[in-house]
Amino acid sequence: MTIHADHSAPETAVEDQAADVRTKFGISVEDYMLPARHQIQMVNPDGTLRPHDEQGTEPGHEYPTPSDAELMAAYEQLVVGRRVNDQNSALVRQGRMAVYPSSHGQEACQVAAAMCLSEGDWLFPTYRDAVAVMTRGVDPVEVMTIFRGDWHGGYDPKEHNVGIQCTPLTTQLLHAVGVAHAAKLRGENTVVMAMCGDGATSEGDFHEALNFAAVFHLPVIFFVQNNKYAISVPLSHQSVAPSLAHKAVGYGMAGERVDGNDLVALLAVMDRAVKLAREGSGPLLIEAHTYRMQAHTNADDATRYRPDSEVAEWQAKDPLTRMKSYLADKGLLDDAASNRIAEHAEAVATKLREGLGEEVPVQPLDLFKYVFAKPTPQLKEQSDMLAGELAREESAK
Repeated sequence: MTIHADHSAPETAVEDQAADVRTKFGISVEDYMLPARHQIQMVNPDGTLRPHDEQGTEPGHEYPTPSDAELMAAYEQLVVGRRVNDQNSALVRQGRMAVYPSSHGQEACQVAAAMCLSEGDWLFPTYRDAVAVMTRGVDPVEVMTIFRGDWHGGYDPKEHNVGIQCTPLTTQLLHAVGVAHAAKLRGENTVVMAMCGDGATSEGDFHEALNFAAVFHLPVIFFVQNNKYAISVPLSHQSVAPSLAHKAVGYGMAGERVDGNDLVALLAVMDRAVKLAREGSGPLLIEAHTYRMQAHTNADDATRYRPDSEVAEWQAKDPLTRMKSYLADKGLLDDAASNRIAEHAEAVATKLREGLGEEVPVQPLDLFKYVFAKPTPQLKEQSDMLAGELAREESAK
């Protein structure tokens, strides 16, 4: 599909897309855009492999099982992610972190989102996607710096092609689309992963990002982690669509649903989505059904809006125990491998404890240094006053 310089699409764009879909998948463009009738799930909650005809696949929505090497690497990141989530919750209670939005229970989504990308691709995370940022290769202490109340984000986005974790809801989707558009204009073979939650789909920025990406045929994967709640607002009060993945067809892109606690299915779906985006199929919307086991943040009381029975139901679907059982049954995970992975996870947790336990030197004049490139007269006056007070305190010692 060609986009003209005047930002208009040719009249034959829809016909061209339909022809491409028929050639590549042998199905109609509508069947390509609509998610499969059942969510993609390859491994049962008890860790057993589902029969192929019960995995939710159908023509145009077919997913090969990831390699053993990819599964083992992903499982290690899953274990590390769980240990980090638990460690950070402890650091909050100890007062060494100001706040932490745990992704305990959602780690499979985080790992798959990061692992499916190539080195030159970009990841745009939310505030709850620290495990994805770590899996992308960012130093764990730098990832968590933002949650200790420091004044900067902690890591350089350009070093690992990872955007700063966004606290404002959904703004990162616009950033992701902008990067994808720039990459396309430059002729770069870049895929962008734009992560969000179900609550983000109720925001205007969600519409603008998806519409722009579809019109300009950009290589963006919109990855919605549907954990059933936008803080305390249940999904039923946000949307009555058959699924969030069904929203894709309204923008002219493909959508898919996947079990967000099934790491095997997630890797398969996300790997294929990245491949399609890189080949020029345009943007895609992936909805993962998952659940955050803990509160929205340490400032939230989740017992006020969800019953214990619901939490218990999802506890039985834990992605970590599911993947562990699956790999053990395949003969890929033995005691030696489990111990090695556990030691690695503990080493990461230790690094976090030590790194976040260090006192950060406070530079009071930084309050004024990074507000404007050229300070206003008011800021200059205030900065000079503070500098004078600091100098007097120092001389009085």
